Amino acid sequence: MSLQIKDKDAYQRLNYLYQAAHCVLSQNPENVELARFYCFTQRTIAKRLVLRQDPSVKRTLCKKCSSLLIPGVTATARQRRKKGKTRFTVVSCLSCGQSKTLLNNPDYCLWVDQPEAQMQQHKPQVTGPPPKNQTKHEEPDGSVSSKSSAASGAAS
Repeated sequence: MSLQIKDKDAYQRLNYLYQAAHCVLSQNPENVELARFYCFTQRTIAKRLVLRQDPSVKRTLCKKCSSLLIPGVTATARQRRKKGKTRFTVVSCLSCGQSKTLLNNPDYCLWVDQPEAQMQQHKPQVTGPPPKNQTKHEEPDGSVSSKSSAASGAAS
């Protein structure tokens, strides 16, 4: 059974635009404006169709100027410590100066990556009265057990 994804074509288009922005910057780091256009188009499509993007994709886009954040090319990445052992990664956009602070905890797991978040993992819980085909039988020692009528018919 395959899960049908709503707006599959739109997600493919977003993926294509994201890959095109990466490709443009990898071939020529001077093409920041073209990569920014691709990322801006990707963001507007996602907003218009109300689609959720993966957190790993959102972390590599500048919220202010829609530039693709690649450390050393279009952004700077620095490691910072706050109040003891808490470590953060600060990514600053070189185009507009906007910075993102990301938690740098190796034990941290995004909600999307947790097993509870996956819909295929969930099994519906049956609550309420037991099925109608179950009957109660009295055992020789006086205890009451419940057996299905089909199983008791086969055992007789």
